[in-house]
Amino acid sequence: MIRFARFLSALILLALIAASAVVPTLAQSENPLFRPVTLLVPEVLSIRPHDPTAWTQGLLLHDGYLYESTGQSGFSTLRKVDPLSGEVLQQISIPEQYFAEGLALVGERLIQLTWKSGIAFVYDWETFEQVGTFAYEGEGWGLCTDGQYLYMSDGTPFLAVREPETFELIFSGLVTVQGSIVERINELECVGDHIYANIWQTDYIVQIDKRNGVVTAIIDASSLITDDERAELGDGEALNGIAYLPETDTFLLTGKHWPWMFEVRFVEAEAQPQQ
Repeated sequence: MIRFARFLSALILLALIAASAVVPTLAQSENPLFRPVTLLVPEVLSIRPHDPTAWTQGLLLHDGYLYESTGQSGFSTLRKVDPLSGEVLQQISIPEQYFAEGLALVGERLIQLTWKSGIAFVYDWETFEQVGTFAYEGEGWGLCTDGQYLYMSDGTPFLAVREPETFELIFSGLVTVQGSIVERINELECVGDHIYANIWQTDYIVQIDKRNGVVTAIIDASSLITDDERAELGDGEALNGIAYLPETDTFLLTGKHWPWMFEVRFVEAEAQPQQ
C-alpha cells in the first residue's frame, strides 16, 4: 500500500506542476471525481514469448491473433502475431520517416497512429494493404475502440473521442484521479465501460471510467519482470501493450523490447496470497 500511496501522490504532484488545475468546489464526499481508487495487481496465469526487437506501441487481439504496432523511426512495423508462441506471422515496415504508435481495429480496417507526423495509416486488416490515411493535430500515442467510438491519447491528460469512420474529433475529455489530472497517458485498451491505459515510463496501468474520465483503479505491474531482466532493459523500455482476451476475461501485457508477454487477470492487491 505504501507503493500505491507514493504513486498516487506522484500523479497529483505531476498534475500540480504541469498545470494549474482547478480543484472542484464541492466537498470531496459529494463529488464523484473524488471516488476511492482501488489498487490492483496482475495475477500471472501464463508467460509467453515476445519478440525482444519489438518496441511495442499498440496491441490488440482479433480473431485469435495479436496485431501489434511497433515504433521507432526507421524500425516501425505493423505485425500479425501468434499469441501463444510470439511468432510474427505477417509484417510490413512503415516508411522510415514515421514513428508508429497506437493501433485499433474498426470493422475490417486497422488504424495505426504516428507520433509527431499527424497522420494515421489505414490498412486492410487481412492483407495489410494501405487503403487510406487520416490527419489529426498534435501527437499520436494510444488508440482503442469500444465499437462505437475511437479513444485516442496524445501524452496529455486528455483523451480524444473520435468518429471511427472519419476520425473526426467529437470530444476531448480530461482524465483525473481523485480530482487531479493524469499525465503521460499512453497505450489504450477499451473494455466495457473502462479504458485501460499505460502510464508512460512507469509500471502502472490506470483503469479509466470512459463516461467521465475518472480513474477507478490503478494496477501496479512492477512485479511482472525480475530485477535482472529490468537491469538489461534500456531507457524507455517500459511496460507498454495491453490486449484483452474476452473469452477468458484476461489480459495480455508486455513492454518495449520485453522478451515476455504475460497473460494476467487483475485482482485486488490485498487478495494476493502471502509468500
